[in-house]
Parts: sequence; C-alpha cells; structure tokens
Amino acid sequence: MDVSVTLWVLTIVGLSALIAVDFFIGRKPHDVSIKEAGIWTVVWIVLAALFGLGLLIWGGGQAGGEFFAGFITEKSLSVDNLFVFVLIMAKFAVPSQYQQRVLLVGVLIALVLRAIFIAAGAAILASFSWVFYLFGAFLIWTAWKLIQEARADEEDEEYEENKLLKAAERRFGVADRYHGTKLWIEQNGKRVMTPMLVVMLAIGTTDVLFALDSIPAIFGLTQDPYIVFTANAFALMGLRQLYFLIGGLLKKLVHLSYGLSIILGFIGVKLVLHALHESGVHVPEISIPVSLGVICAVLVVTTITSLRASRKQAEAEAVAGRGEDPVKNNIDV
Repeated sequence: MDVSVTLWVLTIVGLSALIAVDFFIGRKPHDVSIKEAGIWTVVWIVLAALFGLGLLIWGGGQAGGEFFAGFITEKSLSVDNLFVFVLIMAKFAVPSQYQQRVLLVGVLIALVLRAIFIAAGAAILASFSWVFYLFGAFLIWTAWKLIQEARADEEDEEYEENKLLKAAERRFGVADRYHGTKLWIEQNGKRVMTPMLVVMLAIGTTDVLFALDSIPAIFGLTQDPYIVFTANAFALMGLRQLYFLIGGLLKKLVHLSYGLSIILGFIGVKLVLHALHESGVHVPEISIPVSLGVICAVLVVTTITSLRASRKQAEAEAVAGRGEDPVKNNIDV
C-alpha cells in the first residue's frame, strides 16, 4: 500500500492514545478479575477487527486479508509467549496486584523494540530479495525445533535470566524486595533497581527473542511495513488481558506447540516459494486467502485436540487417584 507520512503519524498517535487509555485504566494496582480481562480482551479484538475492516475498505481485499492473516498469526504466537511470562512472574515472585503493571510496561518495551526490528527487516528485504530464502529456512528450522521441544515435554522448565538482564543487575544492583510500583530506590546511599523494574525488563527483552520467529513469519504473509507494524501492535496490546484471561487454561493447550510449528513451517515454505518466484523460477505461490484458511484451520484443530487430550488426562488421573484400572474404564492414557 502507498501509506503517506500523515497516515503513519495518525496511526502511531492513535495507537499511543489506546496505550495511554490502557495505562490509565490499569494505573491502580489491583487483582485483575476474569470478567475484567474478558471484557478488555474482546475490546482489543474488536478494535483490531475494525482496523482490519478499514484496511479492507480503504486498501482493498489484499491489504485486509494480509492484516487479518498477520494479526491471527502474531496473536497465536503471542499466546505461546504467555507460557514464558508465567515462568517469569513465578521466578521473580511478582505480587498478583502488580502483575498487570509489569505486563503493560513490558509489552510497551517489546512494541518499541519490535518496531525497530520491523523497520530493519523491511529495509533489508527491499534491498536484498535473497533474504526471503534465509527467513524461510529459519522458520522451517524453528518449526522443527518447536516439535522437538514439544516431544521432549520438559515438566520442570524454569526461566533463565538473559545476559543483558544479568549485566544490568550487576551494574545497578537490585533491592531485596518490592517497593510498590517504584522502579528505583535509594538503598545505602546508592540508587538501585527494584525487582519491579527487573521483571519489566525481563518481559520486554524476552519478547524480543520471540520476535526472531514472529517477525519473519509475518513478513512471509505481507511485505508491507505498515501492515506488519499494525498487526504486531494490535496482537501485543491485548496480551496483558489475555494473560489473565487464559492463564489457567495455558496448561490445557498441550498441542499448541505442534500447531504453531505447522503454521511456521507452512509460512516458511510460502517464503521459499515466493523467493523462487522472485528469482524467475516458475513455481506456484500460496495466496493470502489460502494462508488465512490454513492458519485458522490449524488453530481450531489444535485447540480442539488440546482440550480433548487434557480432558482425557484429567479423567485418567482421577481414575488413578481412586485406584481403579483406567483400561477397564475405557480411558485413553
């Protein structure tokens, strides 16, 4: 799409206003209820849908289809991020009433860093079309890695602080306890970080690592920087509410990694085909409607099979707890 500077400015201002409203609503530390999280999750999804419809009307079917395919892909990949967010919250023992503030600032950091990634990716792709081969190969490798990790089924997974975070802790020091929502305090005559700031940085920098596969994935669906940015923005901005809404359901999505691996592998193949086509090789290209259909179908099937598997596992554990024979009770374990 031919996006003017004015439209870019208006979009960024509009998104900033939405973030400000979100921050204003969650400014007072409190435990987020399922009802509150559910309402705001719906609000963010509706806003994304309205924006997509606007693109559909203003930019045409291609632009609208690319946005929805990108948004759904980024949203599904962000759900996988929530598993790590749960580990980070547990690692730093974040009080429940402060978790929403941590997520809000952490996601804001991630959004700014992703914008930089997107700008760099768009510039590279515009200058070097062969990078599509690298993106495609990386996504296929990531898909295989996800399958391997899912099959390993690591029960005792624990969050490990990255080198940047450890360096910041050594440089500035960290207070021994939370001080409300304060990020810095004076301790023994020295200005040190609070655990609140550390966990915010952990959320933000960890999400950048996830961007290493999500950014190439969405560039496999659209090469329009405007669509890439807005799809990422809407997917990330509703992440805080989604964390509280489905936090208890995450363990039931046992097949999510398999579904995401299929999606990433599919987009990787799409990227390679696109690269071959750009190189003059006559190969079929996968259209956006087909991509959108595959992504949605995989997510629906993955959710259904995950919930069925979780239900059977719960029934098997209940039977085992009563000392009964699960085979005689026709329960698949």
